[in-house]
Amino acid sequence: MIHVVLLIACAVAIYLACEWFVNAVEWLGRRLNVGSIAVGTVLAAIGTALPESVVTFVAVVFGDTPAQQDIGVGAAMGGPLALATVAYGVIGWSLLARRRGAHEDWGDLNKLAKDQTWFAAVFVVKVALGVVAFSIKPWLGILFFAVYAVYFWREMRGDDPHGPVEDLEPLKLQRRRPEPATWAVVTQTLAALAVIFAASQLFVLQLDAVGPMLGLPPAVTALLLAPIATELPEIMNAVIWVRQGKTKLALANISGSMMIQATVPSGLGLLFTPWRFDNTLLFSGAITFMAVLYLLITLRSGRLSVSRLSLAAGFYGLFALALVPTFT
Repeated sequence: MIHVVLLIACAVAIYLACEWFVNAVEWLGRRLNVGSIAVGTVLAAIGTALPESVVTFVAVVFGDTPAQQDIGVGAAMGGPLALATVAYGVIGWSLLARRRGAHEDWGDLNKLAKDQTWFAAVFVVKVALGVVAFSIKPWLGILFFAVYAVYFWREMRGDDPHGPVEDLEPLKLQRRRPEPATWAVVTQTLAALAVIFAASQLFVLQLDAVGPMLGLPPAVTALLLAPIATELPEIMNAVIWVRQGKTKLALANISGSMMIQATVPSGLGLLFTPWRFDNTLLFSGAITFMAVLYLLITLRSGRLSVSRLSLAAGFYGLFALALVPTFT
């Protein structure tokens, strides 16, 4: 029973910490003179992906056994799968719950499509490297870091910081000040990230304990539930921004997080592990690519809608159904 209570408490803590984080990161973007979209694709994405990247780094660099290193490789594949399917689906469901979408301001769909194209190109290379072996393969990890550096530079340069200025909610740490102090913005950002990191790790640990209590095979927890748990901060951010009517930021946060997940953990995995995929990882890669292709077709045709966005989560359901025979 204690594990269930802790699981719920961690989920609540992550949500509340994300409330403080998105509030602070918007002010941080203004302090750094960053455009509103780059706040989602870069600042928020780096903030919420950093704890996961640290965990991946520890697993692949300091893991004493192949099994421990496999955790890092699995996370590098599970993260993009959860983001490309469940995270986008949750945005659609959140809009449906708020009965919005008929005249939803999606922002620049071409920009979002370009982000997904970047991700798809990197992801194909990432998966292809998982089925081959050659002497210089580990050094290609550096190229993945370089790709993210280029993406980072493009986002920071491409988003107009002098565009329309949105009214921001007062910083929660200084509610009575219309313009918060920089130290307060930085403190709230770092404190919220620390809580998100701690609560996310505890959430995953409790999930590992609750799974067997519910009669779920360990494989179900590892392959289906753990990836969603590790991407919970990004999903929570998206829900909060949708609730605030900032759907463009929610979509930007997911697309930016996908680029980080496609590059940084992959670069670490290539440098410090054999980076070889089994059939399950290859299948997860195929489902991820199908989901991204679906999103690309929808975006390029200009037919993005709440219902079509919600359907993205169906690809995760397809992944789960295909894995059922391996759990019996």
